Amino acid sequence: MSGSAEVGAGPVAHAGRAARLRSSLTTLGSAARTGLAGVRRRWRQSLRLRVVATTMLLGLVVVTVLGSVLHAQIAGGLERSRVQSAQYEALSLTAQAQNQWDASRATSSEELTRAAGEIMTKFLSAPGPDPSRYVVMARSAANDSDIAIGTLSSVSSVGIDAVSEELRDRVAASPGRQQSQLTEVRIGTREVPSVIVGSVVELSNDAGPYALYFIYPMEQEVATMDLIGNAFLIAGVILTLLVGAVAYVVTRQVVTPVRRAGEVAQRLSAGRLNERMPARGEDDLAVLATSFNNMADSLQSQIRQLEGLSAVQQRFVSDVSHELRTPLTTIRMAVDVIHDSRLDFQPPVARSAELLAGELDRFEALLADLLEISRFDAGAAALDLEPVDLRGTVAKVVAAARPLADRRGSVITVHAPETPAEAEIDERRVERILRNLVVNAVEHGDGGPVDVHVAVGADAVGVVVEDHGVGLRPGEAANVFTRFWRADPARARTTGGTGLGLSISLEDARLHNGWLQAWGEPGEGSRFRLTLPRHAGESLHASPLPLSPADDS
Repeated sequence: MSGSAEVGAGPVAHAGRAARLRSSLTTLGSAARTGLAGVRRRWRQSLRLRVVATTMLLGLVVVTVLGSVLHAQIAGGLERSRVQSAQYEALSLTAQAQNQWDASRATSSEELTRAAGEIMTKFLSAPGPDPSRYVVMARSAANDSDIAIGTLSSVSSVGIDAVSEELRDRVAASPGRQQSQLTEVRIGTREVPSVIVGSVVELSNDAGPYALYFIYPMEQEVATMDLIGNAFLIAGVILTLLVGAVAYVVTRQVVTPVRRAGEVAQRLSAGRLNERMPARGEDDLAVLATSFNNMADSLQSQIRQLEGLSAVQQRFVSDVSHELRTPLTTIRMAVDVIHDSRLDFQPPVARSAELLAGELDRFEALLADLLEISRFDAGAAALDLEPVDLRGTVAKVVAAARPLADRRGSVITVHAPETPAEAEIDERRVERILRNLVVNAVEHGDGGPVDVHVAVGADAVGVVVEDHGVGLRPGEAANVFTRFWRADPARARTTGGTGLGLSISLEDARLHNGWLQAWGEPGEGSRFRLTLPRHAGESLHASPLPLSPADDS
């Protein structure tokens, strides 16, 4: 039973380890992505980091190129010096060996071999346990004498195999000239760059020519180049760090005032108009600080003037609007009496009474809009929030606008979802927004159909009012919410508009933290989209309805 339990637990334990491994890899991947995102964000945000990193990178490239060139030149110089010294020394040793052979009286092979060994030991071999050269003596390929001796080497570890066939052939072909070659020679267990100099000596008693190969290891030169390379590497790292430090100091002197200017500019944009940059010295940064402060002084003066003018304008509009209400009430009473008695007047007088009543209605609407605008300008507008199903509000607005649509020949169609489009809104203000949009669509739709779309999303509700009339020319979508702006100044307002409806609608939408946007194309009509957050105080990120017909799915 216990064996069965162990067998059954194996796959479970393996699956658990695999799950922990996947979890660890996921955690590491998430940490790596977070770190990489932080580095990218820091790179984008820090001018100092970019300047210092770029300077260090360019400095590293320059140091690398310069170091490589100097290293190659030094290596070439050491190599040429070593070859020349090897050739001079080999020439001198060859002459000594030839003198010894000229004075030798050896005749037989045994005597020649002993003589060659003595010359190798006394004159050609380098003294000490770590010789500076190795010598190999071998029969030349051009030697056809019957007397022959074997190949001799100053040390047993370096033989004739160290000399290439190419060099042997060149020495045999030109016995009167030295031949040199740079190559790798195996000495013991190491491959060492070496200079091999080959020359020819004539043995006594017609023994014929023999080649002497002097092998000069370049271990000292290699060690010197390693030392120089390490020195270049350390110097390059130190120089790059010094360049980075210099770039940091220089960049700090430039970036700090610029950063301070940015901070001061942010505080100025936040309304703290008394903020200024410290200006010291007479350099370019001091001139920048002085110019910035002068600009701030000028802006502060102009903003205060504009604020004063705006306050005067707001007060004027508010006072005039309030002062006009009393005489307007009296005029309304008189006009109502005249209008009610119009049937007793002559036809021209009766028509004048009707026109007077219509214009007085429009004047009262304009006065009400001016009072509403003055409340927005004074910051006194407030919301009376309650949960409202926007479908009912749209239905009331459409029902109120249908008589006007019938007179203009337009058909209003509502496209609403089956589910409630509920949001926390001030229904009076939202109804006023929708009434302005629908009435404008009917007036500018030239008798075409008007479509009202209602949609609800996770965080927002939206209403789009679409007409198929004259549309908007390029750039007019941003101007339609300007006070008293008209797309066509020659076009009459047959429905008695005041020119402030869309401006008030935009302020109502902003009061809800919502959006009111316009789109239009000449000859294709226009669309106005109202987007409101479902819960009061929330911010909008997207609308459940597209603004442009091209975005319709």
